[in-house]
Amino acid sequence: MMKKTHMFTQSHQYLKSTSGSQIERCVVLAHNPFRLGEGGLRTQGLFKVSKPNNSLVSILTVVYNSTRFLEETILSVLSQDYTNLEFIIVDGGSTDGTLDVIHKYEHAIDYWVSEPDNGISDAFNKAVILASGDYVNFQGAGDYLVSNKVVSEMMAGVDARYDMLVCGRVIRVAETEEKKVIWVAPRPYTRNFNKHSLLLRMPFPHQAMLTNKKMFDLYGLFDTDIVFTMDYEHLLRAYKNFPAVNLKNILFSSWREGGVGTGRTLEHLKEQSQIKHKNKVAPFVILLILESWNLFKYYFKKYFFYGSSN
Repeated sequence: MMKKTHMFTQSHQYLKSTSGSQIERCVVLAHNPFRLGEGGLRTQGLFKVSKPNNSLVSILTVVYNSTRFLEETILSVLSQDYTNLEFIIVDGGSTDGTLDVIHKYEHAIDYWVSEPDNGISDAFNKAVILASGDYVNFQGAGDYLVSNKVVSEMMAGVDARYDMLVCGRVIRVAETEEKKVIWVAPRPYTRNFNKHSLLLRMPFPHQAMLTNKKMFDLYGLFDTDIVFTMDYEHLLRAYKNFPAVNLKNILFSSWREGGVGTGRTLEHLKEQSQIKHKNKVAPFVILLILESWNLFKYYFKKYFFYGSSN
């Protein structure tokens, strides 16, 4: 196996901004009196940077009280053979031992911080602000990359000047140690992306999507008023002039069951409806028809496939 090397620059200047962007990036977060802790390579003055023909990839994990499966997530990231990868963890102020797991690996984590936040979108935004990569990818606590080669496979042939979204596939697995496979998405795989698919649903599970940092420069951060579908809303902002998408038939990440959206499908559908109207992605009548269709499918599956107790 190729020896993994990292590209560091040394600096004592912790804060930086990016001109010409809707967001201001930094390498460590500003002081917060409620912070429980921070650490990692950046606090030692070590920062990874993008190199010609070797784009920097940022893997971002936001977590809150997730001791049970977090270590598996961390190990799946740290084992990658891709030679220019950074790992950032934003914790929402965990009290269950999550920080003990993070401390165990902070010698290899680029930056971690633990402090209260205002929900998942707020934590995502902190992570994006901290990311130095040409591409960012979100892995939840409990999600894990399926092999130590998947980042290298996803980045093969990618041109950061052109490819705005690089999308693989996810495996949905049960919330148990047995990792029973529930389904794979997208299903079926296709080489060609049609932006109209965005009108029905979120076509790219974010655990298998590498997002070019230019998307955030152009369209800003996630909307903190959104509870479930902040990644979907972010893509809908770009709907009218949707960017280049590089679809790959690669099983990239295992997405574990559970999380804030479990059992709240109707709330998901309502939020999706609201963000479609907000971003004016189609005429009102068309959106109304699509909403009715999605509700029909929901109730049909509920009563005819799973039973009314679902």
